[in-house]
Amino acid sequence: MTSSSSREVIVEADGGSRGNPGPAGYGAVVLDPVTGETLAEAAEYIGVATNNVAEYKGLVAGLKAARALFPDCTVHVRMDSKLVVEQMSGRWKIKHPDMKPLAAEAGRVFPAGRVRYEWIPRERNKHADRLANEAMDAGKRGRQWEPSASTAALDASAARNAAAPPPSGPPGDATAGAARARAALGSALGARSAGATGSATASGSATASGDDEGLFAAAFATEEAFTASGDFEAEAAHPATAPPVAPAPGAPAPDASAPVASGASVPVVSASQGWSNGPDMGAPATFVLLRHGETVLTPEKRFSGSGGSDPELSAAGLRQAEAVADALAARGTIQEIVSSPLTRCRQTAAAVAARLGLDVRVEQGLRETDFGAWEGLTFGEVRERHPEDLDAWLSSPKAAPTGGGESFATVARRVATTRDRLAAAYAGRTVLLVSHVTPIKTLVRLALGAPPESLFRMELSAASISAVAYYADGNASVRLLNDTSHLR
Repeated sequence: MTSSSSREVIVEADGGSRGNPGPAGYGAVVLDPVTGETLAEAAEYIGVATNNVAEYKGLVAGLKAARALFPDCTVHVRMDSKLVVEQMSGRWKIKHPDMKPLAAEAGRVFPAGRVRYEWIPRERNKHADRLANEAMDAGKRGRQWEPSASTAALDASAARNAAAPPPSGPPGDATAGAARARAALGSALGARSAGATGSATASGSATASGDDEGLFAAAFATEEAFTASGDFEAEAAHPATAPPVAPAPGAPAPDASAPVASGASVPVVSASQGWSNGPDMGAPATFVLLRHGETVLTPEKRFSGSGGSDPELSAAGLRQAEAVADALAARGTIQEIVSSPLTRCRQTAAAVAARLGLDVRVEQGLRETDFGAWEGLTFGEVRERHPEDLDAWLSSPKAAPTGGGESFATVARRVATTRDRLAAAYAGRTVLLVSHVTPIKTLVRLALGAPPESLFRMELSAASISAVAYYADGNASVRLLNDTSHLR
């Protein structure tokens, strides 16, 4: 057997909570890095806890299992929790009181320098995830997990056998990967040229609807390097780098500078990062854009800007804020929180901050439009009382609401200035911006290079999440728009 002093092992760990906090469990597996053989498994039902606590406990269990096997080994930890990976790597501060003792315990298992951490997408952490679920299932039955009952290793093996074969060629050879991308693209373009009328779906989420950009997104989504992670930061930090592919004869060439519409799970190729051979711009500043939860005015669709009554969240809005806090805590990518000064945003931000253990910075530039004399009125009431002013407002971004409110052009200048300042301050980081309909739609519009009238063609629900990544060369990539899955 190889001596433990020269051996490296892989530890994959995960944790889960059905309720966050709720019934929780963790799972961890020690793997041979060469053969992929399962060397040890650990899992436990831990009672009521949060996702993050369960993830940390899974990490500790995995490290201890590795030490029991090979006391002098080095360890490569792979987890789908960005929070744990970044905190244990020393790049993020640990502020939450429940996390600090667990992180300290994990740090004591092996000497500093013998453990390295890597974030992986959830779909690559299925073995540990299955163990955590087995532990929670056992807890539901009033029992603890038993190794003899585990099928996690078998399931992981079956998943690997069902996966597509790796590309041929030496390690790091990009030729095979590019060939796969070309083949996928050729299939998509061929389907279109053959007169296919149905939509083609790649990775279960990207739909090619007949336009070249949709076809490109669908084809590239099938390539392994473009596997969507559901992680704002991971997708933004690793833009597609495949070379351009020539279209089929007679097909129009893709517009490399045009923004590509994306669903929640498919990365958008940045013009500078994906199609050109320019320098690596590094990790972008990623803004996760959260609209505040409902107020009493929201269901009635009343104008509610920065010049009105500054309402608080309603009971429904408070529930929405907690739901989005749960979702962002589970995702584990938020590093900073910045909020509009208005009460409804500060309340929403506070719910997330409490769950993540972060502070909230207030930014005046994120406030909603001042709707002047329209504050508190419905659209129909404004139409009845100020028809000419409303028509002008709908026709021109330079027109202001009745009574000295802000025009869309004024708001756009304010938001753009705020965007530039925050993007420079948070380069390479993932920041939650808690704001309102107009500022969020404006950030998306500017990122897409869309005209002002596009503001009227976007849906932005209460407590919805959108995301935009900003690169050092000035390019932007819209990652997500109006995601409300956490509210269902």
